[in-house]
Amino acid sequence: MAAKHGNLSINSDNIFPIIKKWMYSDHDIFVRELVSNGCDAITKLKKLDGMGEYQLPEDYKACIRVIVNPEEKTLKFIDNGIGMTADEVEEYITQIAFSGATEFLEKYKDKTNADQMIGHFGLGFYSAFMVADDVHIDTLSYKDGSTPVHWECDGSTEYDMQDGDKTTVGTEITLYLNEDCLEFSNEYRVREVIEKYCSFMPVEIFLSKANAPQEYETIDEKDLRDDDVVVEHIHEDAKYEEKENEDGTKEQVEVSPEKNQVKINKRPVSLSDIHPLWSKHPNECSDEDYKEFYRKVFNDYREPLFWIHLNMDYPFNLKGILYFPRINTEYDSIEGTIKLYNNQVFIADNIKEVIPEYLVLLKGVIDCPDLPLNVSRSALQNDGFVKKISDYISKKFADKLSGMCKTDRENYEKFWDDISPFLKFGCIKDEKFSSKMMDYMLYKNIDGKYLTLEDCIKENTKSEETAENTEGASDSAELNSETASSENTADTASDSASSEENKDEKKEPEKTTIYYVTDEVQQSQYINMFRSQGMDAVILKHNIDSAFISHVERLKDNVRFQRIDADLTNDMKEESSEDLTDAAKTLTDLFRKVLDKKDLDVKVENLKDENVSAMVTLSEENRRMQEMMKMYGMTGMDPSMFGGQETLVLNAKHPLVKYVLEHGDGEHTPLFCEQLYDLAMISHKPLDPDAMTKFVNRSNQIMMLLAK
Repeated sequence: MAAKHGNLSINSDNIFPIIKKWMYSDHDIFVRELVSNGCDAITKLKKLDGMGEYQLPEDYKACIRVIVNPEEKTLKFIDNGIGMTADEVEEYITQIAFSGATEFLEKYKDKTNADQMIGHFGLGFYSAFMVADDVHIDTLSYKDGSTPVHWECDGSTEYDMQDGDKTTVGTEITLYLNEDCLEFSNEYRVREVIEKYCSFMPVEIFLSKANAPQEYETIDEKDLRDDDVVVEHIHEDAKYEEKENEDGTKEQVEVSPEKNQVKINKRPVSLSDIHPLWSKHPNECSDEDYKEFYRKVFNDYREPLFWIHLNMDYPFNLKGILYFPRINTEYDSIEGTIKLYNNQVFIADNIKEVIPEYLVLLKGVIDCPDLPLNVSRSALQNDGFVKKISDYISKKFADKLSGMCKTDRENYEKFWDDISPFLKFGCIKDEKFSSKMMDYMLYKNIDGKYLTLEDCIKENTKSEETAENTEGASDSAELNSETASSENTADTASDSASSEENKDEKKEPEKTTIYYVTDEVQQSQYINMFRSQGMDAVILKHNIDSAFISHVERLKDNVRFQRIDADLTNDMKEESSEDLTDAAKTLTDLFRKVLDKKDLDVKVENLKDENVSAMVTLSEENRRMQEMMKMYGMTGMDPSMFGGQETLVLNAKHPLVKYVLEHGDGEHTPLFCEQLYDLAMISHKPLDPDAMTKFVNRSNQIMMLLAK
């Protein structure tokens, strides 16, 4: 071939500098592009061998070699792939917009598929000019009788091409680095980049330094391979020591066996794991394999809570492993890392488009040859395909969790507290996910037991039935003590009950109330009252819980949630014929006056627990309204506008309440009223700083009264 000088075929005069400087956000990406091109060339050659159009040498071993040369300021990429003829160089390289892989696929469309082509010449190759002033290509095609080609370009739109001197099939690309990018002539810097982008390429990658002194290693002779270069055979005789036996005799005992070792040239170690864990079938992977892969890829030595192995062939090709990381503290980052691959070629990390919003903390790898990438292979195109992947991941996640709940409930419960906020957010955001997971959401009760929603309904129904049976037994005893003349009254009552049943048929379905706790310490008084009556409650103390229970109530028309201090149940009140109307009016007027709260709502009840002097309740509706106001920054508004006022409940049986009622004009009555109110509020919600200061001072004052 005669030497040739020509111009690059570019559609626009401005496109080349754009390719060189702006097409890629990360300049080190050129390593990925050039290695990918090499992998693609090797894939093509293997495919031709499989189709009988070429025969690989018996000792052929596919590999890509990367050689740094700090003295000459060069970086080489060498592959033993398909190579190129002069015509192909001119077609694939000089016409920038054309892709060699595209033509290859078109030519052999009946014998191969696009998934196997991962690297494209053209734009990918020209990423080299981001770091190089001059780029040379030496290549030899696999075709019989091919002439080696040498091509070079100095970063302008001009190139030179002539016969080369390469003797082996494949391509060698030499980058003459510019002064700003000499870091890429450093072995450790290039190693870092290869490990970042090429750790799982389907071809072995070997990195070396030009003119570096030969390194050696010593191995056992039995481990010697045919391709090892032997430097020296080393023989070590067995070593013995004299040992004295119990009977006083002495003997020679072997302490080190005979060794036959070989000193060899240090074997090159591939920087690429050509069979990554995600490419294997889940049945081939052990738990330790998954954990080791997690540690290696994410440098996190805390074991993940669980993982999901993705393996899908239809309607799109997708493989991967997703890990749910362990979060030790609330200060840990909840931003996960999803590494995206295309045929084992690293594309980008922190790809949020393919992961549902509520699974943002996941760590993992996804390999999808079908992903619609832009020209630089660094970003996803925003289309419906990406949404399908997200939906698939959401479905797999739900299937994994529901399966664990059914078959491995013990472990499921162990990490429930860590994952529940994200699952609840997922239920709120995704109706499909919600429908799959709703029956497998857990609720921890006040005794630390984990219940499903169905379990909660059964537990509360059981409590209600127990209470009804108790009341029924009491009523029966009273009836048995009455005379026979009460039968008419019973008949009347029966008719009345029948009438009530007819009315109930027209009413809405009965709802089961599930009580919940938001602060186990602050609401301990209410919890103790519930326990004493054999009642149960679940703990819902995360910020997401308020929105989540509203979501559950919307889906389940037979359930309603109510905070434990929203109201007093009948089980907590003692039945009494005593009329508390006057007491309630007197105490209401007194507390409103002392506390200077004209609208204070006061109730007087006979509580079963005599140790409780006062408590505060706030209806569930009003509480949720206040939470919504807080969420939307409406804290400056008066909650009473929406009926958001607490009710002070006084226990008529408690000595302090009795004292206040009997000594309304007493000297210390205002002191006791304020203290009772604050004690009730402390069990309901935290006091503001001024109120807490007054409470502490008042407590000291009361103790001084006792000390007199």
